[in-house]
Amino acid sequence: MGASNLLPFPTCFGVVLFSLLAFYINLSEGITRHYKFDIVMQNVTRLCHTRSIVTVNGKFPGPPIVAREGDQLLIRVINHVSNNITIHWHGIRQLRSGWADGPAYITQCPIQTGQSYVYNFTVSGQRGTLFWHAHISWLRATLYGPIIILPRQNESYPFVKPYKEVPIIFGEWFNTDPEAVISQALQTGAGPNVSDAHTINGLPGPLYNCSAKDTFKLKVKPGKTYLLRLVNAALNDDLFFSIANHTLTVVDTDALYVKPFETDTLLINPGQTTNVLLKTKPHFPQAIFLMMARPYATGLGTFDNSTVAGILEYESPFSSHHAAMPMKKLPLFKPSLPALNDTASATNFTMRLRSLASPQFPANVPQKVDRHFFFTVGLGANPCDQNQTCQGPNGTKFAASINNVSFILPTTALLQAHYSGQSNGVYSPYFPISPLIPFNYTGTSPNNTFVSNGTKVVVLPFNTTVELIMQDTSILGVESHPLHLHGFNYFVVGRGFGNFDPNKDPANFNLIDPVERNTVGVPVGGWVAIRFLADNPGVWFMHCHFEVHTSWGLKMAWVVLDGQLPNQKLLPPPADLPKC
Repeated sequence: MGASNLLPFPTCFGVVLFSLLAFYINLSEGITRHYKFDIVMQNVTRLCHTRSIVTVNGKFPGPPIVAREGDQLLIRVINHVSNNITIHWHGIRQLRSGWADGPAYITQCPIQTGQSYVYNFTVSGQRGTLFWHAHISWLRATLYGPIIILPRQNESYPFVKPYKEVPIIFGEWFNTDPEAVISQALQTGAGPNVSDAHTINGLPGPLYNCSAKDTFKLKVKPGKTYLLRLVNAALNDDLFFSIANHTLTVVDTDALYVKPFETDTLLINPGQTTNVLLKTKPHFPQAIFLMMARPYATGLGTFDNSTVAGILEYESPFSSHHAAMPMKKLPLFKPSLPALNDTASATNFTMRLRSLASPQFPANVPQKVDRHFFFTVGLGANPCDQNQTCQGPNGTKFAASINNVSFILPTTALLQAHYSGQSNGVYSPYFPISPLIPFNYTGTSPNNTFVSNGTKVVVLPFNTTVELIMQDTSILGVESHPLHLHGFNYFVVGRGFGNFDPNKDPANFNLIDPVERNTVGVPVGGWVAIRFLADNPGVWFMHCHFEVHTSWGLKMAWVVLDGQLPNQKLLPPPADLPKC
């Protein structure tokens, strides 16, 4: 019970998903599942541009990982391309298995050309949708795919059992190589060129030049309930999503159940996943409906302001011999999406998210806090190198930081340095717990916008309860930042606009049923408060999921020490862990 049929991705996904599910659907809980990811180049054409892109198994998007809660996954990744590769299993808790988390130079050295690595982890306490993606430079532009986590055998969903399940992954397409895009931007100090299209399951759809044939089409039957598994795998864009003349019921975010609520439009940040129920109309509607996504944009920089569309098409009740009306002649309805800068719509949606908080799926919100942290997140600048002309603000280079520390990736993995006790010269354990120089964070920007640079971490004893306030700043413009924490889910206990007030705002925190997730949008010109229990030993990356901000340094890491008991200690590194 609880699992149901999955409708496939277009073309490359169909046979794979159906055969996977048919094979796995009745196996007992807690099995071991094996996958093989061959990293290979593949020619792909979109917008009439053919590009050789980095793929898994020649597929774009990549193949789905299907598992039940409690399963062990062994995924062998073999690198056949010239780029260094790592894969991150975004949102997987990785309890004591940090070696399998995937961010380059944080938990592992990259898999070099001709080398392989087996990612070995167990899915624990999660059910819903997550996704996997490359976690080095901008390679996740084409290296991504869904992780579909079904409930344990004999467990059901806490909502109506869907007739079919459909993964819908939002992405970005670049006509040029994204690696060249970010490389050029880091060299000149300017903002990077934006993508040429947004995509649904790798397809840009009919609103783009030369793309009518490259349109995701979802065929449905009247009077059925479909579970749409939405993933925002875009590099740099928050997205609004809607289906014309249809209401969606949100039931799950980041592989954790929420109190169901209905909405016409939803917001999904990069790194977030949302499961929604789509109840189709009771009778054939004599119409075709567009599903559309376009950005919610808050910063001052340029962005891809285009719209991706897919088609929702009802199966005709008439046989092909007596078709009442050819599909092409049916009226076409478009959804009404919020304006690109509609912060009110974004906020209204976000504020409705609440944990299910049922006896079976409780919200274990930390009620007492051991350590308080206050992090500013935002943009800044680095001085131009000598004898170079830079194209960033006032002749500088764009940067980004947390508490004015712009993170420098080390040349050896932090987790290896921590585990071997050889952290000297690799990282400093003195990341600032609050800004060294407080200022009016969302008011007039200070004159000095330069950041400091370093490889600094926060060290936490095992089982520390943490409260973290993340505050946007107005330096080079206020902006929403989707902050992702590896290795944990956290409770979003509060949020607001302007500067966080430690004397007044905590009184309004929701400590009963706050939404629990792994990626949260820091409101534009505002703050968000999260709480989590540091019960997972290892080194855990935290960064903005706008890839451009991560490249500029908006990232840091938490080191969680081992506990006293054997099951509270990080497992030893696997023998095939890649070397730098």
